[in-house]
Amino acid sequence: MSPYMPKITGQEDYVYVWTLGVDVVGDGSDKLVTVAANPKAPNYGKVVSSVSVGGRHEAHHGDFTDDRRFFWAGGLDDSVLYVFEVAADPAHPKLVRTIDSFVRDTGGVVGPHTFFALPGRMLVSALSNERDQGGRTAMVTYNNDGKFVETVWMPDKAEYGYDVRVQPRLNRMLTSSFTGRQNYMRDFGALVADPEAMKHFGSTMVVWDFHARKAVQTLEVPGAPLEIRWALQPRHNYAFTTTALTSKIWLVAQQDDGSFRAAPVADIGDPKKTPLPVDISLSADDRFLFVDTFMDGTCRVYDVSDPRKPRVVHQQRIGSQVNMVSETWDGERVYFTSSLLANWDKKGKDNEQFLKAYGWDGKRLSPLFQVDFLAAGLGRPHIMRFGQERFYKNQIFEGS
Repeated sequence: MSPYMPKITGQEDYVYVWTLGVDVVGDGSDKLVTVAANPKAPNYGKVVSSVSVGGRHEAHHGDFTDDRRFFWAGGLDDSVLYVFEVAADPAHPKLVRTIDSFVRDTGGVVGPHTFFALPGRMLVSALSNERDQGGRTAMVTYNNDGKFVETVWMPDKAEYGYDVRVQPRLNRMLTSSFTGRQNYMRDFGALVADPEAMKHFGSTMVVWDFHARKAVQTLEVPGAPLEIRWALQPRHNYAFTTTALTSKIWLVAQQDDGSFRAAPVADIGDPKKTPLPVDISLSADDRFLFVDTFMDGTCRVYDVSDPRKPRVVHQQRIGSQVNMVSETWDGERVYFTSSLLANWDKKGKDNEQFLKAYGWDGKRLSPLFQVDFLAAGLGRPHIMRFGQERFYKNQIFEGS
């Protein structure tokens, strides 16, 4: 998460889950779902509230503003942004703003993906563009009041986008690359069977001068590098990513001259079987990297104490499919959700849709609770973030 954002330390009270609506399941709409996560709560492991936004917009990612007062979320289909207030009543977030002018504001950017808090602002990386629905895209900044600030397009020969992460002490920002709307909104089976479409995936990461918002290096990382996680310890000048199509862990490390080098450092499962690595989570001490693979529904935990030689220390099947993974800051709990994209999720009995919580003791994952989102009439759970009552009680917000 953003280093500009206060951390939730100790036991979280809530997990907020941005959820894709499913036709004839509940109200059918995308929604922000709140689940009680404190074992001391009488409703532990149960849904506390949900806020629908009306309609299905391919709910995907979201995150808090720098003060954690508001949660921003977006839809990959129509590029609408939603802002929920969390601080006033953390158990019951409230939709307070809808921004339906994203494409117009930004000069044709489509598919808001990562939301990354900056001081007083929200940085949004995107996946596509209005002109051809392809992979050329940009990063966009709004202020916390929802006013558009600027668009920065990805550089030539590295036009694809996906994740964005900042390391302030190095004045460096990393971006990764995926594919455009014409691909990510297609049925997954049809997409994989289309050789021409499969050519249109990103194979680069870009190193940026963060303050100047200027690209300083383009790194070749074949196979659609997705989530980026900077190391958190003060002398660890490196980040990890995984490649979806080639199933590898990549290390992006600063060299003695200040430049960065990207290199594959480990396979994830059997790359020949395309297990499709999706989300990753790096522990606060930079020791463990949790890697989810969608196709086999498995989480692999790597010891990355030596970042150049990751080794698997635990492997566990979470479900028939798994996508997002989030570890708590204290390293004691790990949460998983199931949905990747509406048209990419598995079908039939393998279309499990869940939030699952596990304890982590450094050696194994132990089940704590789970919520069946289809049985609960909620939909397809995607990204999740944590909330804590005492954090908000200790804050004084201007105007509150």
